Amino acid sequence: MTIPSSAAQATPVPMLDLKRQYATIREQVRAAIDRVCESQSLVLGEEVAAFEREASAFIGAAFTVGCSSGTDALWLALAGAGVSAGDSFITTPFTFFASASSIVRCGARPVFADIDPATFNLSPHAVEQAIENQHPANLKGIMPVHLYGQCVDADAFEAIAVAHKIVIVEDAAQAFGATWKGRHAGTFGRSAAFSFYPTKNLSAFGDAGAATTTDLDVGEHMKRLRNHGAARRYYHEEIGWNARMDAIQGAVLCIKLRYIEQWNQRRRELAAAYDHLLRQAGLTNARGTSTSVDASRPLALPATAPEAKHIFHQYVVRAHRRDQLREFLQEHKIGCEIYYPVPLHLQQCFAGLGYRPGDFPEAERACAEVLALPIFPELMEAEQQQVVKAISEFYSK
Repeated sequence: MTIPSSAAQATPVPMLDLKRQYATIREQVRAAIDRVCESQSLVLGEEVAAFEREASAFIGAAFTVGCSSGTDALWLALAGAGVSAGDSFITTPFTFFASASSIVRCGARPVFADIDPATFNLSPHAVEQAIENQHPANLKGIMPVHLYGQCVDADAFEAIAVAHKIVIVEDAAQAFGATWKGRHAGTFGRSAAFSFYPTKNLSAFGDAGAATTTDLDVGEHMKRLRNHGAARRYYHEEIGWNARMDAIQGAVLCIKLRYIEQWNQRRRELAAAYDHLLRQAGLTNARGTSTSVDASRPLALPATAPEAKHIFHQYVVRAHRRDQLREFLQEHKIGCEIYYPVPLHLQQCFAGLGYRPGDFPEAERACAEVLALPIFPELMEAEQQQVVKAISEFYSK
């Protein structure tokens, strides 16, 4: 395909530019890393313990367990909550793979339920239907995912958990700092998991994660599990894993935690600016007013629940002719991503669960329509205008 000259000359707009963030905290980060290097205490230690204390205080958790990745955090949260072989656990098919693979890692069976088309989050009504219609054996709990940085309806899920005597384990990988009615993600369930992968709103200098809980016994259990099941060296009470956090990650996260409220607020401001620009361009209606896209109104903005304080880890739209739009934006050097192109119930590795196309139509439709646009705290107004101008150009053809 021949790229138009206007596209070839376009100034790139990155999906994410971590160099801009680093420039604002460079000296603090270098001092923290140098402190770790001088101490040569490189795994866990006081740097990680300090981050655990500060993260717990920030979100209101009783216990935070720093670990090696968001995926390990999900496993720790599940295993710490007692999920084991033979259990079933309900989650969404519209999420990153680790949400379901961590359930399998515990020896349990993922059970899927459809999403709310207005928010993309797991639907409480669909969860009730899954319990009634799929009759999951040994149902242990629900893993709601706070997708893109918006909390699920915590009240509804807590009611389901009480009614069915099951636990909630939150996948809060994308939602550090998000709240529901003033309560932070990571405090609704028996346990929760966060990711600090470099693309996340609170990001490490590599892979890292944390599991949180409001139950001290669960916290102690997760702490043992991340260290081969040992509360003290060489004495193993159970089979755990090496899921420890590096000290450098703890030190860097402590620095970034000082700025997370400021950065999250900036993300909300950028999302509001996108909403305005897209409406002004005639590309969409007000946020949450529709989940349909067509040639006359090619974009739809998901709803933000009034009880939720969204942190916009991603700014996601539904898009008419999504794949062609994505190709056009890429040709014009504008970053964009699809989160996620294939629902989990249709992934080859989960074929044995017996799900078929059409089982979860809202998740499948979202996979065909969603597109994430550039958003990070240092994104500039002119760059947002460039993104919207390119989208308008595409749909004017």
